[in-house]
Amino acid sequence: MAQPTPSFQIISETARQEGGPHKGSNAAHMQSEVGKTMNFEQAAQEVGSKMQTDPSSVTKEDADYLKSREARAMGQAQPPKDSISADAQRLASANERGVPASTGPLSPEEQSHLTKEKNFQQAAAEVGSKMATNPASVTKEDGDLLHSREQRAHGTTDKGGIASQAQSLAAENEGK
Repeated sequence: MAQPTPSFQIISETARQEGGPHKGSNAAHMQSEVGKTMNFEQAAQEVGSKMQTDPSSVTKEDADYLKSREARAMGQAQPPKDSISADAQRLASANERGVPASTGPLSPEEQSHLTKEKNFQQAAAEVGSKMATNPASVTKEDGDLLHSREQRAHGTTDKGGIASQAQSLAAENEGK
């Protein structure tokens, strides 16, 4: 017969001293904390194994599951940025973007590039929507913003691309 773990022995003894386990008791609280820790350890083992053996298969759901268990075990809404769940989130995010897997933090160059690309995509969505729904309102500033963001993100601008189209449309609008 397996021996109970020291944690459960302590919980059991505390429950006996309190006259049995009941809601709100120290024994109930300790049992809850041990359960949270065990759930986190199990999730860390499952997802951590996946991160080690097949990093490209780690999904957002895996990362969210691990983060939830870690946050509960730590009693914090947000685990630290150097935690296993943070590593899983970075890996899942890289997998969603099709970027080569890395379980460590992004280098400044990688982060900078991702930020530049995100800024370009955001500006393209905003100005692109304006171009589609109200082309007469596209300004020189809109075209210049897109040109700048595309240049920063890609090192060049595409001839006939969205920045070029916005600048042409803005020039037409100024000529009216």
